[in-house]
Amino acid sequence: MAPPILTLRDIELTFGGTPLFEGAELTVGEGDRVCLVGRNGSGKSTLLKIAAGQIAFDGGERFVQPGTTMRYLPQEPDLSGFATTLAYVEAGLGPNDEPYTAQHAAQYQIDKVGLTGTEDPATLSGGETRRCALARVLAPEPDILLLDEPTNHLDLPAIEWLEGTLKSLRSAIVMVSHDRRFLEHLSRATVWIYNGESHRLDQGFGQFENWRDGMLEKAETERHKLKRKIHAETEWMHKGVTARRKRNQGRLRALYDLREKRQNERGPTGNVIMSASQSNASSKVVIDAHTVEKAYGNVPIVSEFSLRVLRGEKIGFVGPNGAGKTTLLNLITGALKPDSGKVKLGGNLEMVTLDQARESLDPKTSLADVLTGGGSDMVSVGGAQRHVVSYLKDFLFDPAQAGTPVGALSGGERGRVMLARALARPSNLLILDEPTNDLDLETLDLLQEMLSDYSGTVLLVSHDRDFLDRIVTSTIAWEGPGRWVQYAGGYSDMVAQKGGKFETKTPKAPGAKSNTKNQTPINKPIIRKKLTFKDKHALETLPGRIAELEKLIIALQGQLADPTLFAKNPDGFNTAAAALEQSAAALAAAEEDWLALEMRREEIEGA
Repeated sequence: MAPPILTLRDIELTFGGTPLFEGAELTVGEGDRVCLVGRNGSGKSTLLKIAAGQIAFDGGERFVQPGTTMRYLPQEPDLSGFATTLAYVEAGLGPNDEPYTAQHAAQYQIDKVGLTGTEDPATLSGGETRRCALARVLAPEPDILLLDEPTNHLDLPAIEWLEGTLKSLRSAIVMVSHDRRFLEHLSRATVWIYNGESHRLDQGFGQFENWRDGMLEKAETERHKLKRKIHAETEWMHKGVTARRKRNQGRLRALYDLREKRQNERGPTGNVIMSASQSNASSKVVIDAHTVEKAYGNVPIVSEFSLRVLRGEKIGFVGPNGAGKTTLLNLITGALKPDSGKVKLGGNLEMVTLDQARESLDPKTSLADVLTGGGSDMVSVGGAQRHVVSYLKDFLFDPAQAGTPVGALSGGERGRVMLARALARPSNLLILDEPTNDLDLETLDLLQEMLSDYSGTVLLVSHDRDFLDRIVTSTIAWEGPGRWVQYAGGYSDMVAQKGGKFETKTPKAPGAKSNTKNQTPINKPIIRKKLTFKDKHALETLPGRIAELEKLIIALQGQLADPTLFAKNPDGFNTAAAALEQSAAALAAAEEDWLALEMRREEIEGA
């Protein structure tokens, strides 16, 4: 067996009073795939930083095999100080890399993540920042990759691209993520951080939860035995003991040791107590939208979209970043007026929204004031009054945190306080835009159970495939500029109905290049100051091509609508079905190409 290339042994670290780690360990061998799991605040990110050599620890040992290369992806990458995205990626290359090869690798990874290398890092979205940071750690092809929440801010196509990329690497990978499907697909060992200690399972995340539950049951049994033993020994002491006898002195010392062990023992971590405050039932038809359309400039966001939402339905919305999921949600809930079409909301609706970026949280406002509105110690939960500290405990906040400014909270804590505020208000329609961001796996489980028991209607935007599969009754997917299609079931059901793949591409930013398998890496970014002849020709001819494809699709659909066609001519039916599938794919590609060229033309003319 080859020796490990990274070892953390007996790591101890204390922040404030309670130790964060008491003898935590981590061992990584060549090609390992290890996931770190545990509650928010258990120290996953901190242990990853110790492994990366980013922070010091109080006791223990860190050993890295000489010559081992390592790259660390932080949870919140900092791109400040770099003029371009390419400069940021190149700065992550090693000092011994040959300059030409290094630049080649940097630009290659920039292309792979859908950027050009010329972007100003200060203008990037959250998803673009994450993709740029991934390019930086992937370009050197290190021996060890340390990834802290690598799927944060990524859309579904990007997550699936990342999974495929990581599977193909020879690098050892240690990852922290709340995305169950991502962990199940990639991990081959699991390290659980619990009560300051690490526990290793040499199997992937798919086997972790049953193993963890068994460990917790065993620990509970041991606690019960300890409690009974202390009780029995205390009873013996109360019956009268002669301290002068040597045997009794030893037994007394053992009792005091047991009591100290009991006092110092960390009990099981509490669970969030989560339930939605439900109001009276809404009308049977919650939302009735007919041929809704919305565009910004010449870019269609929603085209001829119709939807009927019935009471109790749970609908998921999926698509790339920038496709318009939030816009569509705002249109059908009446928060945004459509360019054309009609939206009718049902009667007796009480709507509660959880926004994606937690933007409605003022960073200077205290945790208590966020829930109470200020000026009171009471919070209204489902119409009943509760003390704010009591309600905060339901969401695992310490009473001492009540006065803490929201800006000082971690991402997971901000997620919990947003849930606490949203669930306190009576509702029969929940609008959840990326509710799973920064939540630990146990809290996600409880949120899933709460939504499953919720009798009202749920509209859910998420990139978490497992969460969608557990919650939604139907899925609305983006299938090209302005085109949204509803499928029965969750994310996996949608993929199966689409033929086994979810291949929608992220809408391109002006000037962005396509990421094709045969794309040749380049050393210098291409800066286009005007449209090429080929681009101009495509802009002129693509509308005609799109119109032809639309006519062909209508004709093929007409043929296939004949209920006797398959019986009369099976070969003809199969030929028409295959032609329809090919034409639909060609139409989507032509529309996407036209959109990218039109956006580029507008940018050049605007400049």
